[in-house]
Amino acid sequence: MPDEKFQEKYRIATTRATWHDYRCGTYFVTICTKDKEHYFGEIADCKMLFTDIGEYANEQMKNITEHYPYAEIPLWVVMPNHIHAIVIIRDNNDASHCRDVARNISTGKNIQMSSISPKCNTLSVVIRGVKSAITKFANENSIPFAWQHLYYDHIIRDSNEMNHIAEYIENNVAEWDGIEND
Repeated sequence: MPDEKFQEKYRIATTRATWHDYRCGTYFVTICTKDKEHYFGEIADCKMLFTDIGEYANEQMKNITEHYPYAEIPLWVVMPNHIHAIVIIRDNNDASHCRDVARNISTGKNIQMSSISPKCNTLSVVIRGVKSAITKFANENSIPFAWQHLYYDHIIRDSNEMNHIAEYIENNVAEWDGIEND
């Protein structure tokens, strides 16, 4: 609803599939920097040349399972102003290790915050964690940086979609000149 408010501020309605809980599945995700700023590096001669924060972002994607054992990112690309990734969330009903993201308390202790914060073992928790870790790195190293508030996700439904998306990710750096000049 467009008139919905939280703490006297209007909220943007979700773009997520309301029929899906995002606890298990395979997703194509795009996370963008604020105002499409090239924080992660530049592309020259069909190669991504990382800045320090771009290198850190790449490492975060590579090591995602260390932080989220139920998640895997088998394919990703860090571009100058965004990240594309295939994210797999495995079925994991063990919520004993979960924390309420907003208040860092056990899920269920604060009913209002639990109802609006990302649910344990979901795609949104992984994306929030990645964005938070990269922002923290930037802040600790006095690197100017900001994310676009939302992110794009698409539920991958079959192997044809998976193959098409994988090809897109793999060719993204090589296609950059054509994209940027359009």
